[in-house]
Amino acid sequence: MQANRTVLKIVIKGKHALSRVQTLLFMKFSRILFIILTLAAGPKLRAQSPAMPDTILNPVVSPVSAAYNTIYAYPEQNTALGFSCPEWKRVWVNAGVLTGAYVAALAVLEMLPEDATTWNRAALQRVPLGRRWVNHVIKEGPEWDHDNPIFNFILHPYSGAAYFMAARSNGLTFWGSLLFSTGISTICWEFGIEAFMERPSWQDIFITPLVGAVIGEGFFRVKRYLVANDYRLWGSPVIGNIVAFLVDPVNEVVGLIGGNPARKLARANSLRLQSMPGPISLNGQTAYGLNLTLTF
Repeated sequence: MQANRTVLKIVIKGKHALSRVQTLLFMKFSRILFIILTLAAGPKLRAQSPAMPDTILNPVVSPVSAAYNTIYAYPEQNTALGFSCPEWKRVWVNAGVLTGAYVAALAVLEMLPEDATTWNRAALQRVPLGRRWVNHVIKEGPEWDHDNPIFNFILHPYSGAAYFMAARSNGLTFWGSLLFSTGISTICWEFGIEAFMERPSWQDIFITPLVGAVIGEGFFRVKRYLVANDYRLWGSPVIGNIVAFLVDPVNEVVGLIGGNPARKLARANSLRLQSMPGPISLNGQTAYGLNLTLTF
């Protein structure tokens, strides 16, 4: 997307050239004017792009504005695997949403054809629910399952990536997000809800969180690019929003109800104000003034 540029030029002209003292005073005034305009514009104009080039001269280790307390407000050099700025409230909200989704998923699996899973419903119904869990988890333990490969090697890794992003997008480190994903997929699902229906699966215990974390970190880089470009991909907001929901489904869906700081930051990044005090050529004459450039 090519940015539109609106330039406001404040120029002082006269019959007599400005003295050095007048020039310095005017430049001081220009800077003060720019600061006043920036403060009046609010945090939306002060926010900087998280995808700005790395710099040694100006290392930024915190967001420009507390209004955008999201990991996407930090520059690239501060988002290494061990960097952390957790938003715990959103992390716990996502954990609750995923737990509720598990119950709904279990209902969906109950309605799938028999060959979609290895569940023997007739045999399961003869055993009380609590005893089923004890048999599957304590007495028999995990097994190598024979589920459809699409479930084991496509949907489960993608689910692991979605669990990973539920934490990574809310400021947890790579390792913290991996731990979150492992807890959700292994404890809550494999040894939790699904254990009422079948024994835990060795494939799911390892493939879902581990492969999901690798895919999820790639999703995190894609999400950073989308936030830095106002949720546009190849210049298209439609494609950008579709990809955003695919790579970070939990946060994007929850954000529809509870607000999404990444989207607020993306909108702020699309509007910037810059100034450049100094000589300005106008109608063949040189004067001193202030260029204010608004990019949106």
